Order: sequence, then C-alpha cells, then structure tokens
Amino acid sequence: MRPLHALPTRRHARAIRFVLLAAATLLGAGCALPPAGSVAPPLLRETAWGPIVGHDDSAASGTWRWAGVPYARAPVGALRWRAPQDPQPWSRPRAATAFGPACVQTGRLYGPGLNNRHDETIGSTLGRTVGAEDCLTLNVWTPASVPTRPRPVLVFVHGGSNITGYTADPVYDGAALARSQDLVVVSVNYRLGPFGFLHLPALKTGDPAEDSGNFALLDIVKALEFVAAHAARFGGDPSRVTLMGQSAGAVNVYALLSSPMLAARPVPLFHRVIALSGGISTAATLPPGGIPGVLPVAVWAARGEALRAEARRAAGRPAGDPPAGADDAAWLRAQPADAVLEVVRTRLAARGMAAANPIPDGHVVATDPIRALREGRHRAVPVLAGHTRDETKLFPQLFALRPALGGVSGRLLDDAALFRLVSGYDPEAPPQTSIEAWVPPAYLPAAQPGTGFDARAAELDRLWFAAIRDDVLDALRARQREVWAYEFEWDAQPAPFDTVFGAAHTFDLPFVFGNFGPSLYARILFTRANAPGRLALSTAMQQRLGAFVRSGEPNAPGLAPHWPAWPQRLVFDADGDRAALQLRPAPAGPTR
Repeated sequence: MRPLHALPTRRHARAIRFVLLAAATLLGAGCALPPAGSVAPPLLRETAWGPIVGHDDSAASGTWRWAGVPYARAPVGALRWRAPQDPQPWSRPRAATAFGPACVQTGRLYGPGLNNRHDETIGSTLGRTVGAEDCLTLNVWTPASVPTRPRPVLVFVHGGSNITGYTADPVYDGAALARSQDLVVVSVNYRLGPFGFLHLPALKTGDPAEDSGNFALLDIVKALEFVAAHAARFGGDPSRVTLMGQSAGAVNVYALLSSPMLAARPVPLFHRVIALSGGISTAATLPPGGIPGVLPVAVWAARGEALRAEARRAAGRPAGDPPAGADDAAWLRAQPADAVLEVVRTRLAARGMAAANPIPDGHVVATDPIRALREGRHRAVPVLAGHTRDETKLFPQLFALRPALGGVSGRLLDDAALFRLVSGYDPEAPPQTSIEAWVPPAYLPAAQPGTGFDARAAELDRLWFAAIRDDVLDALRARQREVWAYEFEWDAQPAPFDTVFGAAHTFDLPFVFGNFGPSLYARILFTRANAPGRLALSTAMQQRLGAFVRSGEPNAPGLAPHWPAWPQRLVFDADGDRAALQLRPAPAGPTR
C-alpha cells in the first residue's frame, strides 16, 4: 500500500478531509482525544468555507494557534466600501500558521512596519502606507488540549485611533492569557481609516447596514458571526463570548453594545463586554470642555465629500459634482489604496479631517449611544471597564489644543526620534536620557501644581478619558447592576519614564495579555528589578478578567479583595514583588 503522501491528489484530498471532519466533530462534541502521542495534535479544523491547519506551539507556550484565518472576502475592487462578504471557499487544507497582513494604513509608532511585526522597519515607514486591503482575518489561541467541557471565548478588538493597528502586534499575542485562564482567545483585523469609516452618498446601496458607512464595525460583527458558528470547533462555548476592546477598540465595542442593529438581533453575538480606555459619548452628555468620540453625521458627511473632491483634484479631475454617483463610486473604488491614504495625509489632515470613528447613522450606531444605554435600548450584558491613571501622558502633544491645557505640545521628541531612542534603550544601564529631553520647560517641574506636566495631563484626562468613562458607566449603571471598573496605576519604571509616562494609555495591555517581550515601550519600561511585582500584578489582572469571562462577574473564590460595582473601582498596582490591589471608593458627588 502506498503511503498517504503518494496517493493521487483527489484521494489525498478526500482522506485529509475525512480526518478534518472527524477532528472537528470530536472537538465540537467536547470529546477527549486518544492518549498523547498516538495521534497527531488536533490542529485540523473544518470551517464553513474550507479546512485549516494550525500551529502546535505547545512546547513553547502550551497553546495551539490558528492565525490568518479568513472570516470575510478581501474588500477590494467592487467590494471596497461594502459590507463584508463570506470568504471564497477552498477545498485543500489551508495553512493557518502566520498572521494575516495588517489592514492598510499609514505607518505610525505602533507598527506594523514592512513585515507585519514589531521590528526596525517601523521607524522607516512613519507616514507611509503599510499593510494590505486583503486583511479580514482573525487568529485563535487555545490551550494545547481538548477540553472536557467548552471553554469561554474572548474576542479582542485592537486599538489605534481606528486608523492604525494590527493583530500581529506581540502585545496582543493570546497564548499566555488562553493558557493561564483556560480560554479560547480570538483577535480580529478590521478595516481602518477611510476604508473602515466613510460617509459618502455615491456609495449608498439602499441597505441600511452598508449605507451606515461603518464598515469597520460590520467587519467586527462578521468576525463575531464566525465565532458563533465555529467556536465549538476550537473547543469554545458560543454561549459565553466576551467582546473586549481597548482604546479605539473599546469605542467600537461600546458602539456595538448600544447598536440598534444588534439590540434587535434575536440571538446575541456576545454575552459580556470588556472595554479598556474608551467611551462612546457625544458632546451632549459630557462636562463643559469634554472631548467627545461621537461626532454628528453631518461632520462625517463633510469629510466624505472632502475625500471625494480632493481625490479627484489629486488625480487631475474636476472636483465638482460627478456626472453620476455610481460612476464616481466606481472610480473611487478603482483608486490604489495608497492614493486614497495620500489624499488623507496631504490634503485632509491639514483640514482636521483625517480621523476615523463610528458614524451615528441610527442603525449600526445609535444616533446618541449614551441615551440608548440610559433608555435600555442596548444589549444588556455585564460590563467591565478599565482606565489607566495617566492615560493622556501618551498624548501630551494635545496640550496644544487649548490655552487651559498649556497651549503648546508637551512632547519635545518627534515620532522618529522617539522610536530611535526607545528601540535602542538599555533599561538596566544608568539613565541615558532626562526628563528635560522629553518635556518642554513650560511644564517643568513636572509636579508643579496647576501648570506642571502631571497637572496638565490630569486635566486633559478629566476632559477626555475620565469623562467618557464616567459618562458610559453612569449610563449603564442606571439600567443594570453588572458594571465594574478598574484603575491601573503601575508606574515602577526607571527614571525619567516613571514621570514621562507613568501609568499611561495602553500600559495595562502587557499585564492583561501577560506579554512583556518586544514592543514599542518594552525596553524603557520593563527591568529585572520590576519583574517580580509586574509579573504578580499581571497574574492578578488575568485572574480577574478570566473570572469575568467565565461567569460575567470579576469576583471568584480565593480572589481578594471583593470587587464592588461601579462607581467604586479596583486599583491594580504592585508593591515590590507583590500585586497591590485596593478599593477606590465612589466619590461623594457625581462620578465626574
């Protein structure tokens, strides 16, 4: 008898497909596999569109991983600015061992550079187009064993101001979290910038979801539909799905939590929400001077028209009304992605029109999401929110927004200089920089009341991250009890970074995922001296998030202190080599 690899192609494909279906059936039923070593690791899965083969990383991380799994067809050509469509089916086993490309974007400090990973090319691609439009993929991590009962599922939506980001960022690797908390962890690529959010009449089709312009949110919904249909095949429980997002990812998660489209759906796609450092406020419900994340539809319509007109000008075409909307849409869809982003970079950014965020169309995104939450017109599920004490120390350039914030940028280094410094820094050596190299004299000394760097950052946070957090959590708490919040305060970095950044925006993510390896700020934050405390803190944070994902409640036997509901908060910090968790009581008056 000839060996399997020598079988004719058609018989070979049938044999492999039989094994795939058998493995998927076993896993979907929660059955145990034969003893280790008697069969190959169960890395074959049958999706609705074809079989995939994952990567066995059990020796290194104790997990199995399926990466770069298509959940939608490439949104290119006629499918650009359309709702995501099912992938094209395939028949032969498809390798799911490498991350799919980042969605097309303009390079920033946070990657991905040229190689879809954190490397030195990030520094050379700042302001250049990176990634690809063919990017609608997701990744799955599971412990390297078949569970005796289905595991809870955590779906992560990355941040990046909705204009940048990628699931291959090493901070987002789901292996440590999946292993430590016995979860199925999923991360999702979704369209960004003008490809993810665009309001333009020429693109309208009559379908309310597609006409919303919220293509990025439709991508996330499509990924959640993939999870609902396939979770059991990866050992997951489709009735216990937690949707987690950070920064812009949290904005998107809250948009879906309050979405009229999803609220009307008879079967929910998620059953808990974790939102880290984000909100979903219009200006109407924020304190005076508050910075909203949801702008009126008219603002997005003006930006869409500006993109259309400036793209025509850049191509040497008349910028006036096109002769036919359909013709203009076809022309825009035919433009290279780099040409579209170049228009944003060189023509729209100077007009303040380069941002991307959910568009309150009234169908995919509520016209006023906070009002929808207060009135109970949302998917009522348990919510856990996170906030870092020094969110805005990552954005001190924004001190220039208003005289009350200082009126000038709070950062001296541009992105290229910052990348060079942090990439080559030795955190174990004596300080190789000083706070004076980072912070303008107007904000020094940093601790000066009222005018120092710390005070300006705190005031910006009050108007921005704290304001949108309080707004959404107060709205949720008015309708449900299941709302919890934490404050992340770890700042045990070497000087001067303990002041320059402290507990800045995104700095809780390595602790949540348990990843302290290569990333933008790893070389200036993580040292041998602070390892015991931060590892203990990471364990404590993962335990609390794991409890929430499992049960919808961040308290569990053996976990102390008891974590009360909002407006009280649990503070995550470390003291020497121990995690230091303490309660922050609710303020006497309104939370903001």
